[in-house]
Amino acid sequence: MKIVVLVGGLSPERDVSIASGTLISNALIEKGHDVLLLDLYLGIHNRTFSPVYTNNKSDYRFSYSVPEHEPDLESIKNSVNNKSSLIGEGVIELCKEADIVFLALHGSIGENGQLQAVLELNGIRYTGTNYIGSLLAMDKDLSKKIIRANNILTPDWKYICLNKEYTLDGISYPCVVKPCSCGSSVGVNIVGNGNQLKNAIELAKKYEDAILIEDKVEGREFSVGILNNTALPVIEIKPLSGFYDYKNKYQVGLTQEICPANISEDISNLLKEKALAVHDTLRLGFYSRIDFILDKHNNAFCLEANTLPGMTPTSLLPQEAKAIGISYNDLCERIVLER
Repeated sequence: MKIVVLVGGLSPERDVSIASGTLISNALIEKGHDVLLLDLYLGIHNRTFSPVYTNNKSDYRFSYSVPEHEPDLESIKNSVNNKSSLIGEGVIELCKEADIVFLALHGSIGENGQLQAVLELNGIRYTGTNYIGSLLAMDKDLSKKIIRANNILTPDWKYICLNKEYTLDGISYPCVVKPCSCGSSVGVNIVGNGNQLKNAIELAKKYEDAILIEDKVEGREFSVGILNNTALPVIEIKPLSGFYDYKNKYQVGLTQEICPANISEDISNLLKEKALAVHDTLRLGFYSRIDFILDKHNNAFCLEANTLPGMTPTSLLPQEAKAIGISYNDLCERIVLER
């Protein structure tokens, strides 16, 4: 198959996306597919697929490591001539030539449904969740309202829009401040008082004007991957220090990940059941990942749903698949073939 692997984009998570996409590309090359690794924002001048793809006859393999901090998006914008479009030159044309597009994007238009809608309007096949499910999952305020309406626990929260009048009355501490539509813990802070709250809001404001202030539920953190309507083994996430922030997620050795998690069968089944319920409620696609906090009373609180889970060396979904004998290469090809 001819496969475009779309990465990057103008997103705070572009480095994570590129790291995911390089490994996905390598896996698909090793499976014998013709692969083009393409940055959504930067694009490419050559609009013909054949001269630029990498196939299984090549010895070349892609490589990329996630830096400790998010990228400088302003410098990336300044490096290209056409700053007005979030889709780079030649991207749509090359995607039309491919048999399928593997979406290895995180955040921004790659995960909020906008790109999915563009691809569908152009008759382009792609992996992951469609534009409706992507929109529902990416907006944390909206997704929390939907899953709570379907009797799934989620921490209490307050939604504020910074370009409108708002108050901070009724906030309890500790709480978690996060941008409404970012992933990878970008812009997330745990705060314990009013001064810290104001500072955390200013940090989150760097990414967007819509902010969530969420009650911090104390407990153990777990994640459950979904593959083809089946819950994968539960994985427990234990950062060696602090919380599961951007650095702890993507720098090797900073977080202990245990899969299968050391929990009872009853708790495992509970988390899997809730993960499937979230997946179905938000109308997600062939694969996803659902994150939870389990409190001391064994109540499972859903934190968020991920429509395009990370596929980096430290990412959770590949570890969960490996636990039931699905190799990384096989996982990537299944996503392409079965979608």
